[in-house]
Amino acid sequence: MGAPTSVNATPAAVIILAAGEGTRMKSATAKVLHRIGGLSLVGHAIRAARTTGAEHVEVVVRHQRDQVVEFCTTFDPALVVADQDEVKGTGRAVECGLAALPPDLSGTVLVTYGDTPLLSGATLVELAARHTDNGSAVTIVTAHVEDPTGYGRVLRDAEGGVAAVVEQKDATEAERAITEINSGIYAFDVAVLREALAQVGTDNVQGEKYLTDVVRIARESGRSVEAHVITDPWQTEGVNDRVQLANLGRVLNDRICERHMRSGVTIVDPATTWIDVDVTIGPDTTILPGTQLLGATSIGAGALIGPEVTLTDTEVGDEAEVTRAVALLAVVGARATVGPYSFLRPGTTLGADGKIGGFVETKNATIGAGAKVPHLSYAGDVTIGAGANIGAGTIFANYDGIAKHHTTIGKDSFVGSQTVVVSPVDVADGAYVAAGTVLTKDVEPGQIAVGRAGQRNVDDWVLRARGGTRTAAAAQAARAAGTRHTETTPAAAEGTA
Repeated sequence: MGAPTSVNATPAAVIILAAGEGTRMKSATAKVLHRIGGLSLVGHAIRAARTTGAEHVEVVVRHQRDQVVEFCTTFDPALVVADQDEVKGTGRAVECGLAALPPDLSGTVLVTYGDTPLLSGATLVELAARHTDNGSAVTIVTAHVEDPTGYGRVLRDAEGGVAAVVEQKDATEAERAITEINSGIYAFDVAVLREALAQVGTDNVQGEKYLTDVVRIARESGRSVEAHVITDPWQTEGVNDRVQLANLGRVLNDRICERHMRSGVTIVDPATTWIDVDVTIGPDTTILPGTQLLGATSIGAGALIGPEVTLTDTEVGDEAEVTRAVALLAVVGARATVGPYSFLRPGTTLGADGKIGGFVETKNATIGAGAKVPHLSYAGDVTIGAGANIGAGTIFANYDGIAKHHTTIGKDSFVGSQTVVVSPVDVADGAYVAAGTVLTKDVEPGQIAVGRAGQRNVDDWVLRARGGTRTAAAAQAARAAGTRHTETTPAAAEGTA
C-alpha cells in the first residue's frame, strides 16, 4: 500500500499493549524488556509507532510495571503510560489505554503489541492509510501462515469481507483449520472503539474482555470491517518464550545483514555475523566471520573488520583494520590497525594511521596519529603523542592503590621495551626512554631516561648454585672446548648452510 493520501491518515494515537505476564519466559526481567538486535522488544514497538507521526504514543502496563515504565519513559520521555486494572484481556487493556488519552480524541487509533519486534513502522503507516482511505470502522492486520495454532482466526462472509474473529480456544474444528490469522494489530475509529468496548463482556472460556469482540459488534451495527493482509507473517510474530526470542532475533539479524550487503558492505558469513539495528557501516567495508557489531557502533568506508571482533558503541574510521579484538566506547581512526587479541576499553581513542597491536589493553588512552603501541602492553590513563612508539611489554602503572594518575608521552618520542611508567610523569616531545627502565620522573626534549640497575655478571654462579644440572654441564663443556657454544645449527651440521 502507498502512503496516506491526506493528513487525516495520520493516526491520532498508537496504543502499545505491554501488560502481559510473560510467564513462559521464566525470567525476572519483564518479557517486553528482553532484547534482540540491541533493542528491547517494546523499544522496537515504540520506534515503529513513532514512525506513524501519531500525536499520542502510549504503552499499557501491568505486570512488572516498574521495570517496564522505567525503561519506556527513559527511552521515550514523551510516551503516555496507562495501567491496566484487574480485569483481564486485550479489550480491557485498550479500554484502560483510552481512558488515559484525551476524552475528545477523534480519528484513528492503532493498537499494537510490545512483543512483536519485527512489525515495521512502514506497515503501520500503510495500515492507517488503508483504514482512512476505505472509511472503515475497523481494519485488521492479517496474514496467511502454515501453522495458525495459537492465533485468532479471521472468518470471512460470502462476499469475502471480514465477518468476525474467533480466538483459538473458542474456535470450532472447522474454524481452527483456517490459515488466515488475526495479528492482533488494528486500526479503529476511536468513536466506534469506545462505543463497542462498553458493550464487551467476559463471557468466554478465558473470562477475558476480548478486543476481537469489537469486530463482531462493529459488524452487527452495520459498520465496515476490513482486513489489511500482509505478505510478511514475521511482522505478526510475538515472543512468548526464549525459543521464539532467539528465532525472531535470527530473522531480524538476517534482515539487518541483508540491508547492509545491499548497501555495499561485504559480509563474508552472515550466519556468524551479528549486527544491531543502530549500527552504521560504510560502503566497501568487509566484515569477516565471527564479528559482532553492537549498540551504536559506526564503521567507515573500506574498513576490514574481523574475524572474531566484538565492537560495542565504537567508532571505526575509513580503511581501518580491526582483527580479533574487543572494543567498548572506543574510537579507531582512519587507516589505523587494531589487533590481534587487543582490548580497547572505554575512553580509548586511536588516531589516524595509528596502531594498537597484539595483546594490548588500553583504557582512557588517547593515542595520536601514527603512534604505535605494537604489542604486549597496557596503556591506561595516558596521552601518547603523534608518531610516538611504545615498546613491547610496556606497562603504564596508573593506579597507586587509591587514585588513578595520568601520563603524557610526547610526539615522536620512543619508549623502550619492558618499561614501567609509574604515573604521573611527562615525557616531552622527541625524548627517549631506555628499555627496561622504571620511569618515575619527567623527561625533557632530547633526553634519554635510563632507570635500570647496571648489569653485573657473577662468575661460576651456575656451577655453584645449579651443579648437576644440564645447564651446568653445558657450561663445563663450553669451558673445556674453549668456546662460547659447542654446537652449530642443524643446517650447518648437515653441510647445507
